[in-house]
Amino acid sequence: MQLRGCGTALVTPFHQDGSIDDASLRNFVTWQVESGIDFLVPCGTTGETPTLTHDEWLHVIDTTIEVVAGRVPIVAGATSNSTHDAVEKAKELAARPGVNAILTASPYYNKPTQEGQYRHFKAIAEAVGEKPIILYNVPGRTGANIEPSTLARLSEVPNIAGVKEASGNMTQIAEAINSVPETFLVFSGDDAITLPVIALGGVGIISVASNEIPHEMAAMTRAALDNDWTTARTLHRKYLPLMQANFIESSPLPVKAVLAMMGVIEEVYRLPLLPMRRDTRSKLQKVATEAGLVTKPAAPAADAAEFYIYENWAAGPHKIVVHRGSCGQCNQGKGRPAGHDVNRARWHGPYPALAQARELAGAMTGVLIRSECKCV
Repeated sequence: MQLRGCGTALVTPFHQDGSIDDASLRNFVTWQVESGIDFLVPCGTTGETPTLTHDEWLHVIDTTIEVVAGRVPIVAGATSNSTHDAVEKAKELAARPGVNAILTASPYYNKPTQEGQYRHFKAIAEAVGEKPIILYNVPGRTGANIEPSTLARLSEVPNIAGVKEASGNMTQIAEAINSVPETFLVFSGDDAITLPVIALGGVGIISVASNEIPHEMAAMTRAALDNDWTTARTLHRKYLPLMQANFIESSPLPVKAVLAMMGVIEEVYRLPLLPMRRDTRSKLQKVATEAGLVTKPAAPAADAAEFYIYENWAAGPHKIVVHRGSCGQCNQGKGRPAGHDVNRARWHGPYPALAQARELAGAMTGVLIRSECKCV
């Protein structure tokens, strides 16, 4: 498998009601391929995969396969903290001809030992025949670190082909690269350290920033791999602020916000993720503008994607009202209308989608009266 360069850890676009935005997904994948990206990674962490149902997970991957039509490799994500479930998911992907490799992260929350991780990954690899496996080391999210000695053992499993190293620890990454065969693929998992990882022997980046700048990230990575460090450093200097801003809040909040500012997708997340805070959004807006991605201010996502439920039982029949986040009432007094006694009213939210707020308001009502503000 010829897998190197820059691969995009794809976001998953959603409609305001929280459903997958199929048209935006198709257009987005097409744009990525036409921009010269080297490979695509659907259903990784950036794709909010933990919030997808099993059918949605397969739908995103199958749609990516269909749109790509063999033009670039696809490394599909399949992770679980249950080894049995991870094996079953990997087997499903291995049976799909359009999947070139499988990306699988350390079991999250369980905090397995090094031996536990070794056996987990080995079980996945042995279950999928010859399909290449790319390990994903992201201890900041999983709570489990793949140590270099464990990675060296795993590199001996025939179809474990590489690792996405997102520990952020350059000393560990250097030791890991020295511990595995030269044919073992080491990808940076952090955009900002792509160049030093390649300088140490890495083969590229599985990128968040390439969602926004696929052409530029691919060009920077190729330049480094071709030993054109002048070009690579020039691009790195220009886009480093964007790479760093993509983690100003939990990923994929910033990258989705920028894509919405660019008009590529709607800025919608699934709980437990919520739109960015206003202060960090303004900083992100400035970085995106300076990078040339945004030419005019974008409305905050809260204006379009946050909703509140106002419950009032002060007198007479109980009443529940759904408000949009941009409603003047919602924004006064930290979410309460000015002049209301906090002991006689209650606010619920924010909720990222109107459909969710309506559903919850309906469930709360019983004999209560439910209505919607004209802001909705």
